[in-house]
Amino acid sequence: MTSFNSEDFRKALGTFTTGITVVTTFSDTSEPVGITVNSFTSVSLEPPLVLWCLDNNADSYQDFANGNNFAIHVLHEEQKNLSDNFAFKDSNKFSDIEWATSKIGTPILIDFSSCFECEVEDKYSAGDHLILLGRVLKFEMRDNNAPLIYYEGNYQKLNIK
Repeated sequence: MTSFNSEDFRKALGTFTTGITVVTTFSDTSEPVGITVNSFTSVSLEPPLVLWCLDNNADSYQDFANGNNFAIHVLHEEQKNLSDNFAFKDSNKFSDIEWATSKIGTPILIDFSSCFECEVEDKYSAGDHLILLGRVLKFEMRDNNAPLIYYEGNYQKLNIK
Protein backbone atom coordinates (compact mmCIF):
# COMPACT_ATOMS: atom_id res chain seq x y z
CA MET A 1 0.00 0.00 0.00
CA THR A 2 1.31 3.46 -0.90
CA SER A 3 1.70 6.19 1.69
CA PHE A 4 0.84 9.00 -0.72
CA ASN A 5 -2.24 10.26 -2.46
CA SER A 6 -2.84 9.19 -6.08
CA GLU A 7 -3.85 12.71 -7.16
CA ASP A 8 -0.54 14.11 -5.91
CA PHE A 9 1.28 11.24 -7.66
CA ARG A 10 -0.55 12.06 -10.91
CA LYS A 11 0.38 15.74 -10.51
CA ALA A 12 4.06 14.86 -9.99
CA LEU A 13 4.01 12.62 -13.10
CA GLY A 14 2.58 15.58 -15.03
CA THR A 15 5.84 17.46 -14.58
CA PHE A 16 7.37 15.13 -17.18
CA THR A 17 6.70 16.61 -20.62
CA THR A 18 5.40 14.08 -23.13
CA GLY A 19 4.51 13.98 -26.77
CA ILE A 20 1.00 13.05 -27.87
CA THR A 21 0.12 10.11 -30.09
CA VAL A 22 -3.00 8.49 -31.45
CA VAL A 23 -2.89 4.70 -31.56
CA THR A 24 -5.20 2.87 -33.95
CA THR A 25 -6.30 -0.66 -34.75
CA PHE A 26 -9.38 -2.46 -36.07
CA SER A 27 -11.99 -4.07 -33.83
CA ASP A 28 -13.01 -7.69 -34.32
CA THR A 29 -15.95 -6.32 -36.34
CA SER A 30 -13.53 -4.43 -38.65
CA GLU A 31 -14.41 -1.00 -37.28
CA PRO A 32 -11.51 1.44 -36.87
CA VAL A 33 -10.61 2.12 -33.24
CA GLY A 34 -8.31 4.79 -31.84
CA ILE A 35 -7.19 6.35 -28.60
CA THR A 36 -5.00 9.31 -27.57
CA VAL A 37 -1.87 8.13 -25.76
CA ASN A 38 1.10 9.89 -24.20
CA SER A 39 2.71 6.76 -22.74
CA PHE A 40 4.69 5.94 -25.90
CA THR A 41 8.40 5.20 -25.88
CA SER A 42 11.10 3.51 -27.90
CA VAL A 43 12.46 0.27 -26.46
CA SER A 44 15.04 -1.11 -28.91
CA LEU A 45 16.64 -0.35 -32.27
CA GLU A 46 17.54 -4.02 -32.94
CA PRO A 47 14.97 -5.37 -33.14
CA PRO A 48 12.90 -2.21 -33.67
CA LEU A 49 10.55 -2.18 -30.66
CA VAL A 50 8.26 0.46 -29.14
CA LEU A 51 5.71 0.33 -26.35
CA TRP A 52 2.67 2.14 -25.08
CA CYS A 53 0.31 1.68 -22.15
CA LEU A 54 -3.47 1.23 -22.24
CA ASP A 55 -5.77 1.88 -19.28
CA ASN A 56 -7.65 -1.28 -18.29
CA ASN A 57 -10.89 0.76 -18.27
CA ALA A 58 -10.49 2.19 -21.78
CA ASP A 59 -13.49 1.60 -24.07
CA SER A 60 -11.13 0.17 -26.68
CA TYR A 61 -9.31 -2.12 -24.22
CA GLN A 62 -10.59 -5.39 -25.74
CA ASP A 63 -9.85 -4.23 -29.29
CA PHE A 64 -6.19 -3.54 -28.50
CA ALA A 65 -5.77 -6.41 -26.03
CA ASN A 66 -7.06 -8.92 -28.59
CA GLY A 67 -5.51 -7.31 -31.67
CA ASN A 68 -2.40 -8.37 -33.54
CA ASN A 69 -1.28 -4.97 -34.83
CA PHE A 70 -1.58 -1.26 -34.28
CA ALA A 71 -0.29 2.05 -35.63
CA ILE A 72 1.14 4.85 -33.50
CA HIS A 73 0.78 8.37 -34.94
CA VAL A 74 2.95 11.10 -33.41
CA LEU A 75 0.96 14.34 -33.56
CA HIS A 76 2.17 17.85 -34.41
CA GLU A 77 1.17 21.07 -32.67
CA GLU A 78 -1.66 21.78 -35.13
CA GLN A 79 -3.45 18.57 -34.11
CA LYS A 80 -4.87 19.42 -30.68
CA ASN A 81 -8.42 18.85 -31.99
CA LEU A 82 -7.43 15.42 -33.27
CA SER A 83 -5.90 14.57 -29.90
CA ASP A 84 -9.08 15.69 -28.13
CA ASN A 85 -11.23 13.74 -30.60
CA PHE A 86 -9.49 10.45 -29.75
CA ALA A 87 -9.21 11.23 -26.01
CA PHE A 88 -12.95 11.24 -25.35
CA LYS A 89 -15.43 8.38 -25.42
CA ASP A 90 -17.27 8.49 -28.73
CA SER A 91 -18.13 5.79 -31.20
CA ASN A 92 -17.66 8.10 -34.21
CA LYS A 93 -14.01 9.10 -33.74
CA PHE A 94 -13.19 8.43 -37.41
CA SER A 95 -16.27 10.09 -38.93
CA ASP A 96 -14.76 13.52 -39.62
CA ILE A 97 -11.12 12.66 -40.31
CA GLU A 98 -9.20 11.30 -43.28
CA TRP A 99 -7.74 7.84 -42.86
CA ALA A 100 -6.86 4.75 -44.88
CA THR A 101 -6.06 1.10 -44.24
CA SER A 102 -2.36 0.24 -44.31
CA LYS A 103 -0.84 -2.80 -46.00
CA ILE A 104 -0.52 -4.56 -42.63
CA GLY A 105 -4.16 -3.88 -41.84
CA THR A 106 -4.27 -0.94 -39.45
CA PRO A 107 -6.18 2.33 -39.76
CA ILE A 108 -3.68 5.05 -40.70
CA LEU A 109 -4.42 8.73 -40.18
CA ILE A 110 -3.54 10.85 -43.20
CA ASP A 111 -1.89 13.67 -41.21
CA PHE A 112 0.90 13.01 -38.66
CA SER A 113 4.51 13.88 -37.84
CA SER A 114 5.52 10.24 -37.85
CA CYS A 115 3.74 6.91 -37.90
CA PHE A 116 4.90 3.50 -36.70
CA GLU A 117 3.07 0.42 -37.95
CA CYS A 118 3.57 -2.45 -35.54
CA GLU A 119 2.70 -6.04 -34.91
CA VAL A 120 2.18 -7.01 -31.28
CA GLU A 121 5.38 -8.52 -29.91
CA ASP A 122 4.10 -9.02 -26.36
CA LYS A 123 1.61 -7.75 -23.76
CA TYR A 124 2.14 -7.28 -20.04
CA SER A 125 -0.38 -6.57 -17.32
CA ALA A 126 0.97 -3.86 -14.98
CA GLY A 127 -1.22 -2.31 -12.29
CA ASP A 128 -4.22 -0.62 -13.89
CA HIS A 129 -2.72 -0.71 -17.41
CA LEU A 130 -1.80 -3.12 -20.19
CA ILE A 131 1.66 -2.58 -21.69
CA LEU A 132 1.72 -3.31 -25.43
CA LEU A 133 5.12 -4.00 -26.92
CA GLY A 134 5.17 -3.60 -30.69
CA ARG A 135 7.67 -4.64 -33.34
CA VAL A 136 7.89 -1.85 -35.89
CA LEU A 137 7.31 -3.21 -39.40
CA LYS A 138 7.19 0.14 -41.17
CA PHE A 139 7.52 3.80 -40.25
CA GLU A 140 7.13 7.12 -42.02
CA MET A 141 8.30 10.60 -41.05
CA ARG A 142 6.88 13.82 -42.42
CA ASP A 143 8.18 17.41 -42.36
CA ASN A 144 9.63 18.53 -39.05
CA ASN A 145 6.53 20.14 -37.58
CA ALA A 146 6.70 21.24 -33.96
CA PRO A 147 5.34 18.47 -31.74
CA LEU A 148 2.09 18.50 -29.80
CA ILE A 149 3.21 18.21 -26.18
CA TYR A 150 1.58 17.82 -22.80
CA TYR A 151 2.82 19.21 -19.48
CA GLU A 152 1.10 19.57 -16.10
CA GLY A 153 -2.26 18.51 -17.51
CA ASN A 154 -2.31 20.92 -20.46
CA TYR A 155 -1.19 21.18 -24.05
CA GLN A 156 1.92 23.31 -24.46
CA LYS A 157 3.90 24.73 -27.35
CA LEU A 158 7.55 24.02 -27.86
CA ASN A 159 9.53 27.04 -29.01
CA ILE A 160 12.06 25.66 -31.48
CA LYS A 161 14.89 28.09 -32.17
